[in-house]
Amino acid sequence: MTDGSVEDGIRAALVRVIDPEIRKPITELDMVGEVSVDAAGSATVGIKLTIVGCPAADTIERDVRAAVASAPGVTSTTVDISIMTREERAALTEKLRGGRAKTIQFGPDSLTRIYTVSSGKGGVGKSTLTANLAVALAAKGLAVGVIDADVFGFSIPGILGIAGMKPTQIDGMILPPVAHGVKVISIGMFVDGNAAVSWRGPMLHRTIQQFLTDVYFGDIDILLVDLPPGTGDVAITIGQLLPHAEVLVVTTPQPAAADVAERSGTVARQTGQKVIGVIENMAGLAQADGTVIELFGTGGGELVAARLSEGQDAPVPVLASIPLSVALRAGGDSGQPIVLSTPDDAAAASIIRVADDLARRGRGLAGRKLGFSVR
Repeated sequence: MTDGSVEDGIRAALVRVIDPEIRKPITELDMVGEVSVDAAGSATVGIKLTIVGCPAADTIERDVRAAVASAPGVTSTTVDISIMTREERAALTEKLRGGRAKTIQFGPDSLTRIYTVSSGKGGVGKSTLTANLAVALAAKGLAVGVIDADVFGFSIPGILGIAGMKPTQIDGMILPPVAHGVKVISIGMFVDGNAAVSWRGPMLHRTIQQFLTDVYFGDIDILLVDLPPGTGDVAITIGQLLPHAEVLVVTTPQPAAADVAERSGTVARQTGQKVIGVIENMAGLAQADGTVIELFGTGGGELVAARLSEGQDAPVPVLASIPLSVALRAGGDSGQPIVLSTPDDAAAASIIRVADDLARRGRGLAGRKLGFSVR
């Protein structure tokens, strides 16, 4: 086998090495430099990382060594690590943006299906449901992103087990960390520890706009946006920037919570968004004898769905009634989503069924992959 054919084999093997942050082959990202092989089969491969201190450096080097070692004719491997020049980084960000100027990634022509998850009040489990839905969708093979738009009460990083993780930034482009196959961005990744965020409306608007403009999500199938509770500045901003988004309203069975949840759906509709379903959380606590204790009452989900149906052509369904679950709470505390850790739990099964419903919907990249027509 000639040195040239061995080098070709190495380059072919390197196609399998995926940058864990950008989620593309390093060969497509121009991260592979010179490749050489001597007569004894000793290979030397140059790899150009995006920035100094790249958090994915060890993973990339490990995967490169494994890929090169698998190429026919290679007897040993040396990996030379270097850093991209400023011009190379600029070329990379230009390539990732597709040559487009910095703008909102998910405009009206985007094939990504966008779901905002809203609630009228806090404490109904909205963020936990958002995180688990995202992970369940990713487990089905879909490309999924999450924006934690609950700036004051951010909790998505902790629920997904990436609290304290910082995103990589390349020339103004932000690469979101990946958790359980989901790309995630949150203001919690930019503050120290458990510092409080106390911002007025303009700062909130600018933050959400930056998440939609500067964060590189790539060609994802579904974007979930975890909204803060209520009908304040962030909900209005999302309505302005993503008027084509569809809304999932989360409530508890308690009628008092249902009254407030209805308002969040009403505000979303005022900005042009469509409410596609209600999720009732904390629906009951199953006992060993088969009985269920309705700690938060009953009927809230149906009540919200009925009221929100009045303003739409099609009725708003209750997508799920999710029971109280110790495993669901524990998974949120430990950063292990229940849909992966305990999928046979009743709460997990309900969430997975909602993910099934969303995955089957026929618009955008998800619909195209699953054989539906794009409308």
